[in-house]
Amino acid sequence: MLRLSALYRYPLKSGKPEILQSIGLDKLGLEGDRRWMLVDEASGRFLTQRAEAKMSQLSALWNAQGGLTLSAPDHAALDIPLPEDDAELRGVTIWRDTLRVPDAGDEAARWVSEFIGKPTRLVQVPLDRARMTQAGYGREDDRVAFADGFPLLLIGEASLQDLEQKVGRPLEMLRFRPNLVIEGSTAFAEDGWKRIRIGDVEFRVVKPCSRCILTTIDPQTGERSADREPLATLQKYRAQADGAMFGQNLVNDSNGRLEVGMPVEILE
Repeated sequence: MLRLSALYRYPLKSGKPEILQSIGLDKLGLEGDRRWMLVDEASGRFLTQRAEAKMSQLSALWNAQGGLTLSAPDHAALDIPLPEDDAELRGVTIWRDTLRVPDAGDEAARWVSEFIGKPTRLVQVPLDRARMTQAGYGREDDRVAFADGFPLLLIGEASLQDLEQKVGRPLEMLRFRPNLVIEGSTAFAEDGWKRIRIGDVEFRVVKPCSRCILTTIDPQTGERSADREPLATLQKYRAQADGAMFGQNLVNDSNGRLEVGMPVEILE
């Protein structure tokens, strides 16, 4: 029997995860997932652990009003309210997408600039300013917040175990930043799924996830592995034209609620 064994939310793109027991879904995936993002103040370009590994130590907790609480080692916590409807809009760039989204204000900017070590702004994306999902996949009305390309990422526990055996040491699931973790399947069974149901919610499996250097960052310490693992091993046996694949991107077809332990049904 397949079941949902873990749920993770990342309120701030590339920040620490929240480990959840249950969570609601909306048009952009898990409620509150990657609705906030750091950008370079001058260029508006998005910041992630790929270039700023210290972001792995940045905690961003979501609150019921949609605001954020930031904290980090040697930095006092800061509560940041959800921007008002008339908040200043800032032009930002994430991959090939450019959009204008609410800025969280100067107090938040001072905090994140001190943490990052250069002028940085914190921005938030409301539903009506969300991006389209990656072209060529999904449907025209599919939307995504600040996740790389799609609202949700799923990984099977057996797939991680297979990778651990090949690398030769334990690996943290959070290196791969999934939202949904499934137990009970065989290794990489998720590669063959097209539609699944968890609880009352159906999901489309739209595209495998191409992995990058971020997987080499220890989520506990923020340090990069000297041997480039597990990316080096993934590139040997999971390589496709678009990169080394691990995990599957999903789009939810409705709102609803998920809870750890729910059965997972493969529809096709």
